[in-house]
Amino acid sequence: MFGPTPTLKLAPGESIGEHLASQGVSRRDFLAFCRDTAIVLGLAEAAAPQVAHALETQKRPSVIWLELQECTGCVESITRSNDPTIGSLVLDLVSLDYSDTLMAAAGHQAEKGKDDAMKAGGYVLIVTGSVPLNEGGVYTMVAGRTAKEILEEAAKGAAAVIALGACAHWGSVQAAKPNPTGAVGVREIIKDKPVINIAGCPPVPDVITATVVHFLTFGKLPKADSEGRPLFAYGARIHDQCPRRGHFDAGQFVENFDDKGAREGWCLYQVGCKGPQTFSPCPIFMWNEKTSWPIGAGHPCIGCTEPHFWDTMAPFYKRLPDVGGWGIEQSVDRIGATLAGLTVAGVAAHATWTAVDKMRRKRELPVVTNPGAGPRPQPGGEA
Repeated sequence: MFGPTPTLKLAPGESIGEHLASQGVSRRDFLAFCRDTAIVLGLAEAAAPQVAHALETQKRPSVIWLELQECTGCVESITRSNDPTIGSLVLDLVSLDYSDTLMAAAGHQAEKGKDDAMKAGGYVLIVTGSVPLNEGGVYTMVAGRTAKEILEEAAKGAAAVIALGACAHWGSVQAAKPNPTGAVGVREIIKDKPVINIAGCPPVPDVITATVVHFLTFGKLPKADSEGRPLFAYGARIHDQCPRRGHFDAGQFVENFDDKGAREGWCLYQVGCKGPQTFSPCPIFMWNEKTSWPIGAGHPCIGCTEPHFWDTMAPFYKRLPDVGGWGIEQSVDRIGATLAGLTVAGVAAHATWTAVDKMRRKRELPVVTNPGAGPRPQPGGEA
């Protein structure tokens, strides 16, 4: 989506809206995209014209993309699109002035592009990868400088900072115990700039699209939760949006990956799914042109949008004993015990009611000593 596509270049003075039109994007499709984005951002549908106006009139923003201690998986996830959407076209139109993976330039020429963008200021800084601090930061060096130095310098003139992926959020696998490199996330270093964490390993590309559109429309980053993640995307648990939730409530669980439950799409909690403790929009946005996602493919969620998931969510294929179920206070074990208790109580109540009913009926029936002696007395009256 941020890929170097030669045909997607703005002419001098051309706005994003004008260029989209020149690429064959109809006005109707453009407005539909703006409406859908407004809804994704948690805005009223009436905000669509404001989004449309901002995108139509904006010149493409300058973007510096730093790749620090990481595997490049986030970049690969974002750039893999076999049928670009209007959202990806909007992202293609940013002025990507520096990116280790995507830029054609190298060496001094590449560094000059970054320096020129930083001198101009007002750019969006995207960061993937963690920042190693141990041993003076020697675990990630670029042109003889540490990742911490490079990040601090690039953040000075940035209008906003987007920490992209689990590594940039809190350090991810590099920060797992014993964390030999002393890896930390961007927010541990940058304290004087707005930082938004688009969490996930890798993150969902549509969330990046919506976040950039929000910044272009309102000139600021979207509202975030306590972990700095945009609320419009990370405001609900996977568990509460999961299509397998009904099986959880019914007590239908996959016990191993080749049993009947697995074949019939039952809940994956017993084989390690961390959906009840994970805030993420995966069930809504999904991957691969919205065709699938881990749970949809039969694999349990490992909680990769949550801080320190390598430590707190492990072991990945065993259930956590205290995962929230019906309400955040309830654990699955407590729910199971409650359901069992309700079942026993129900059986007991039924037995008691049956006994009482039998006694009542017994009191109402007359005592007949001679069936042929005459008419049967009626309850509450004489024959």
